[in-house]
Formats: sequence, C-alpha cells, structure tokens
Amino acid sequence: MSAIHDEIVPVIDFGGQTAQLICRRVRDAGVFSLLVSPRITASELAAMKPKGVILSGGPSSVYDKGAPTMDPKILELGTPVLGICYGMQLTCHLLGGKVKPGESREFGRAQLGIQDRKDQLFANIPEKTTVWMSHGDQVTDLPGAMVQPLASTPTCTYAAVRIIAGARRFYGVQFHPEVTHTPHGSDLLRNFVHEICGCRGTWKMADYAEVTSRKIRERIGSAHVICGLSGGVDSAVTAALVHKAIGKQLHCVFVDTGLLRNAERGLVEQTFRDHFHIDLRVVDASDQFLSDLAGITDPQEKRRRIGHRFIDVFKNAAKSIPGASFLAQGTLYPDVIESGHGHAGESANIKLHHNVGGLPADLGFELVEPLRELFKDEVRKLGEVLGLPESLIWRHPFPGPGLAVRVLGEVTKPKLDILRECDEILLEEIVAANLYRSTSQVFAVLLPVQSVGVMGDGRTYDSVVAIRAVETQDFMSADWCRLPYEVLGRVSSRIINEVRGVNRVVYDISSKPPATIEWE
Repeated sequence: MSAIHDEIVPVIDFGGQTAQLICRRVRDAGVFSLLVSPRITASELAAMKPKGVILSGGPSSVYDKGAPTMDPKILELGTPVLGICYGMQLTCHLLGGKVKPGESREFGRAQLGIQDRKDQLFANIPEKTTVWMSHGDQVTDLPGAMVQPLASTPTCTYAAVRIIAGARRFYGVQFHPEVTHTPHGSDLLRNFVHEICGCRGTWKMADYAEVTSRKIRERIGSAHVICGLSGGVDSAVTAALVHKAIGKQLHCVFVDTGLLRNAERGLVEQTFRDHFHIDLRVVDASDQFLSDLAGITDPQEKRRRIGHRFIDVFKNAAKSIPGASFLAQGTLYPDVIESGHGHAGESANIKLHHNVGGLPADLGFELVEPLRELFKDEVRKLGEVLGLPESLIWRHPFPGPGLAVRVLGEVTKPKLDILRECDEILLEEIVAANLYRSTSQVFAVLLPVQSVGVMGDGRTYDSVVAIRAVETQDFMSADWCRLPYEVLGRVSSRIINEVRGVNRVVYDISSKPPATIEWE
C-alpha cells in the first residue's frame, strides 16, 4: 500500500462532470490520485500526507444557497493547491476576492494568452494556446496584493492566477486542463504535480492490480462471487482481476438478453471457457427482457427495467451456486459520474447505467466493483497487466443495456434484427479498412423515423440508420471520427442494399460534450 500512496494528489470534488478526469490525468503523470468530498477537513486531508491538492470544477455559483465549499484551513497547510474553474472561483471568494457573472459567458474553445511564461505551471507551454472553457461566473477582483495574474483570454481577464503568501501556495485556472479539448492541459497538470508539488511519478497500474486483488481477497474471504460476462473488456478485466484474487471461488454468468450483437453468445462461451477455464453458466432470458421493454420508449425507463431484470436473472442463477453472496460488476467511473453519483452529490444525472443506481433494494448480493475508479484506457492497461489477449483488451465498448439503447423508441425483435445486420456490416467495413484500432467506438443506431426513398422505379418509406464513430482516451469527452468518405460510402451502400427496411444512412458528427456517445 505504501508504494502507491507515497505520492498522492487528492482531488476535492465539487460536482463537476470531469472531476474524476482530473484524477485520470494526474495518474497519467505517474502520481496516484482519487476524489475526496468537499466536506473533508484540513486535518483529515493532512493525514493523507498529500503532495498537492486539486480543487475541481462544479455546476454551482459560489453565491448559490447550499453551494459546496471547503475548509479554508486547507489553504494554510503549506501544500500546493490548484483550483480549476469553480475551484479557482471558490478559493478567490474565500480569500476575499469577488466572483461575478461574466459579461460574456465562455463555453467551448478559447484562446489563452500566457503573461508569465517563467511560472512553473506553464513551463514548456506555448505563449498562445487553446483551452476549453465552461463557465458563466468568473473572478473579477483578486484577493489582496500577493496575487499574480498569469494568463487571460479575450473575455476573461483572470484565466490563471498565482497566490503565494505565507503558507498559501495556490494556483488557479478558469479553464479545464483535464479535457482533451485543451491540447496542453496534460502538460499543465504534469507541471503542477512534478514541478510545483515535487512528485517523482512512480505510480504504476501493476500496483493497482496487486493492491486491489488483495483488497478483494480480504473482503471476500471464503465466500463465492458471481460475475456477469458480456464479452466486453470491462467484464473481462473484472473477471480476470477477481479470478486473480480468489480463483475457483469465482463463477461467471452470461445472460443472453436478446439485445446482443450477432454471434455474441457463441463468442463469449468460446472465449471465456477456453481462456479463463472457469465455471461459466449461460442463461437465455431474451423473452423476459423483450417483454419488459414492450411499449417502452423512455431511455431511462429502458435502462431501469433492463437493470432490474438483469439482477433478477442473476439472483436466480446464484441459487445453484453455493455460498454466492457477492456480485462482481465492471462499473467504470464514467458510468458512476454520468449517473449523478459524484462525491459532492452535485453531479447532474445524465443517464442511468444498468449497473449504477438502477439496482433494486432487495439485491441480495454485496457488490464488488474493482474498476469503479478507472477509465476505459486504464482498464485496457490493467488487462495487459493481467495477461488478457489483445482481442479482448482492444474490443470496442458495448453498452450494458445492449442494443436496447441503440434502437430509439420502442424495442422490438424486428427492429433489433435490422440493427444487428447494419452493425455487422459497419464493423466489417471498419475492420477491412484497418480503422478498428484507430477508432474508440463505432456503432449503428436505428432511428424512430422513416424517410421516402426510391429503389428501382418504386417509392419506399423505410427506416433511417445513423452511424456513430468516435475517438477518445477516456470516454468522458470524445470527438467524432473523420472516417474516409469512401469507407462511409461503402457502409451506406451495403446497408441500403443488403438490409431490407432501410433506405437512408446518416453520419453523426457531434462531439461529447455536448452530446453523449450513445444516443440514449
């Protein structure tokens, strides 16, 4: 444990959607990081022996009733503190500065001009650079004479500041260095933890694997664990990590929901029985899932019903497993934060995930979620550490609710059959064009609209399919892929010619944010 926590930079979570992403970037710099509540006291934080502290953004204004705040004594610990967006505003407010709604709100990319290039925070960062802004308020008056403005944008005078006074060692940035839309954001965070906090950067994913498997072993004892396998990397790494910890006490269950891609069931049975050599039980519950979804169009209700049925199926499967009292799930941090379960309790609920927040009260199992604080790329690194085959590690993500969230509107078997054919064609062409590894997620969506078309000499009135392809490092933010026109042309031509019931294909060119990756 000490090897992991020799260097730690906690992030105080004020409810921002990208709070955990800050931790992710710090870990990229080889320093262990985790979220802590804004209710943590200065003495509790000091007991962690942090090398530095980062204050996240958040959806509140510092003047809102009930807005999250922090123990101001944290600023007197002598530990370097970096405030991001709300974290900067709150600190300046606590120290006597003024925060007001900006004359011009900034949402999106902005041009940053660095005024003090000698400061360690901006070491080796160009004097003019692009940053990602997401704020309505901004600091208008700085607190005291010991404040040094470091950077600005055309509409934000104090886009970065430094306060060095007594024990205070504070840096604030109004922009978000943690998102990929800020090209030099990772450099800035690395400068903070290495140059300002003095971290060596020796934390490794292998440490996480060892410590987490030991924690699992200590928690489980002699009990048994069931783990749902979907064929995706999340459940595969979860199973491998739990298996590393408790061996034959792990029992895997694969549920055929009727919402899977073509040949998914056979692939899972072959892969996991051959690779893991573990007890794998297959349950066909497709009729129950489709019955639950009949007539349902609301995305949240779809996820809720799928989650409840999923757990019911697990509970029944567990009856044949003596001593099964734990359920292992491949929950990742993007699932947690998008479900509104941030440490500060302020995160907006974007969508329910079938394994987060949608579980019935009579679950009957204790949850084991060893990947809960990891991002997708970290999960892949963990899979490599655990020795999983490349074909599993680099498989594109597939949502827990399956194709139910890619059939917009009511889910029926005929619609699922259409979507499966479209998805198979799309992936075949992506693989053939050698684009699978350079894209992060590629899939088809069946839209709840029909359009007029012409086939031969006849009029058609058939379904519309959308193609979605994104590239991302962490799935908290993503950009749409610029797929070659000839590839898109082949995909469109094949779908329209080979899939009966589709006469139009469109391409989704929205980024995340403001869109999410999945349509539902």
